[in-house]
Amino acid sequence: MENESSIEKNVVNSPTPEKEGELCYAEKEDHGEQKKTLRISEESPNPGSNEGLYVSNNLVDVSKDLVSENKKEMNRDDLNSQVDESKELVSGNKLDESKELESENKNEIYQDIKETRSEDKEPEPVFDGTEIAGMEASRSMSTHSLDLDTETQGSAWPEKAVALKNFVKEKGTVAVSSVLRVLSGKTDEDAHAAQDDEDKNDTGVKEAVDSPKEGEAKEASQKPVEWSAWNPLNYIKISREEDAENRTEQEEIIEEPVHPVGLKGRIILYTRLGCQESKEVRRFLHQKRLRYVEINIDVYPSRKLELEKIAGSSAVPKLFFNEVLMGGLNEIKGLEEAGKLEEKIDYVISEAPSFEAPLPPLPGEDDLSSSGAIDELAAIVRKMKESIVVKDRFYRVRRFTNCFLGSEAVDFISEDQYLEREEAVEFGRKLASNHFFHNVLDENVFEDGNHLYRFLDHDPIVLSQCHNFPRGILDVKPKPIIEIASRLRFLSYAIFEAYTSEDGKHVDYRNIHGSEEFARYLRTVEELQRVDLQDMPREEKLAFFINLYNMMAIHGILAWGYPVGPLERRKLFGEFKYVVGGCTYSASVIANGILRSNQRPPYNLIRPFGMRDRRAKMALPYTEPLIHFALVFGTRSGPALKCYSPGNIDQELVEAARNFVRSGGLILDVNAKVVSARYSVDFGNTEVEVLKHAANYLEPSVSEELLELLASGQLKVIYRPYDWGLNC
Repeated sequence: MENESSIEKNVVNSPTPEKEGELCYAEKEDHGEQKKTLRISEESPNPGSNEGLYVSNNLVDVSKDLVSENKKEMNRDDLNSQVDESKELVSGNKLDESKELESENKNEIYQDIKETRSEDKEPEPVFDGTEIAGMEASRSMSTHSLDLDTETQGSAWPEKAVALKNFVKEKGTVAVSSVLRVLSGKTDEDAHAAQDDEDKNDTGVKEAVDSPKEGEAKEASQKPVEWSAWNPLNYIKISREEDAENRTEQEEIIEEPVHPVGLKGRIILYTRLGCQESKEVRRFLHQKRLRYVEINIDVYPSRKLELEKIAGSSAVPKLFFNEVLMGGLNEIKGLEEAGKLEEKIDYVISEAPSFEAPLPPLPGEDDLSSSGAIDELAAIVRKMKESIVVKDRFYRVRRFTNCFLGSEAVDFISEDQYLEREEAVEFGRKLASNHFFHNVLDENVFEDGNHLYRFLDHDPIVLSQCHNFPRGILDVKPKPIIEIASRLRFLSYAIFEAYTSEDGKHVDYRNIHGSEEFARYLRTVEELQRVDLQDMPREEKLAFFINLYNMMAIHGILAWGYPVGPLERRKLFGEFKYVVGGCTYSASVIANGILRSNQRPPYNLIRPFGMRDRRAKMALPYTEPLIHFALVFGTRSGPALKCYSPGNIDQELVEAARNFVRSGGLILDVNAKVVSARYSVDFGNTEVEVLKHAANYLEPSVSEELLELLASGQLKVIYRPYDWGLNC
């Protein structure tokens, strides 16, 4: 037995004549067919490399047979049976062998299979029209292995073929999951994280190119990148990678927030719009991490009298720690220099405010949005809803929900208002002109007959997507649009000054959400439901819609959260809406339909407004290209956030363009003759036209250099990636 065991060990573990370190197994087919051999080399050109894997001509046949016959992964018992079969082939009829040798051989073979599977692990393929270099190299090396002599291809196919089968199944699963992940729009962060963990565990596995054949394989693996760059999945991959990077940066910011100091007391800061010393006091309180309540005496006029009473003057800024008047900027700096400020801060941290301390602004304080005369027409419409039949109806092979017939409305008006039928039609047109209802196809204002009409608060889009319609139609008479626009501009100015950085690049969304100014803004935009937008001057319209766009973006982010991918951005940009003048407006409609004079949005085939769209009358007569330097949708690469006034709108837009271009929007490297920029079709049809337009907003010296390079034709343009991260 000892001799037999030693012979068996020599047969199994001894090196082949060709090369050491190879395991060879053999098995004959039951039907007497020609022997199939499989040789898997454990020796690589470089220690720790997984590129020494060679597969014979019969590799594909063996893998097909195994995959078709075995539906489930072979467990350890199956491996044991395969070991027994291989031992029978080597030892013939020697069935009585020592248990110690059997367990030793099992462990060695099982360990070899585990090592082979661990070495075969590669990064997951990215299905963007290209192939991973390592995969191409492995395929190339498999082809080179066909040149080996058949005598040197070992005969141990069962165990290694099992490992190969598992490898094929694993790669198939990875391929399917990767394709599904691409189609679903999900990111590969989890997959990459898992792969990174595997790479860390397999520290001995590295890529190496030590032979000319392997170098050729690496070069061949990079060739598909050239001809497959057009694949549209590339753009999906790029957007996913950028979103993942942006999300990672946001997570890093959120992981270590600067929490304010907990206070039992109350800090009140009196300010007014445009006060530079008020900005300095705000910065000082932020540095000290002290949470405060700001009372802008321009927003709350009644608080001006209160300030004069308790402080003896209405001059701002004025800072209160509970009921103690700290003074203005100079007084605070004096206390800090004298070393007495920390004592005051400890007081407001530990002591609760007394009844003598100023109070924060109350909800609805000095708010004119809820005031106004009651609209008598609203009462008539409310009664009309209760009297006529509102239901789903079919009209011109289409189904319309929650609508009524024009003839039924005329019957009600004639009976309720004691009018003749023609007079009732005119009265119905008056109601429609006040945006209480509209024709479902916008074919007419109001007519008698079988025409279908729908109340504004029954419109499914208004009910599901419009966020300035929480309480239904207001009962007060609509105020003039100029008055509402002025109050919205005033509130926007106050919010931007109090809750954004001085450069307008960072927004404090958290404090905006809980502020009384934002609550007042929400009440004010409700007044836009039935406002009359006709006959607005160009300057008023331009300033109004720019300010509304920027505030709508803030409202959308606070209501829905910031979008993390292109599909979510598209949804927020197109489905978060306001009702303005009886029509629905999204940020996309405002930007492309109104401000860009009904131009097609990017990656769209149709214009925002059709021929019968009532909103088309509100579009500007021509495109305003400078709006791109004013519209802010919460991104880091966007322009600075500020409020625009109709009296000086054109000059303010020029200033916004200069600030954006000179602060990194366009970078010129004269030595390298390279310009880095962002592109918009509104500035020109070619790169030269766009850069000539941008040169108007650069510094004079830089503008001259840019124009000279453009004239020489030696300028190279590089488009900078857009940072979609939140501007917080």
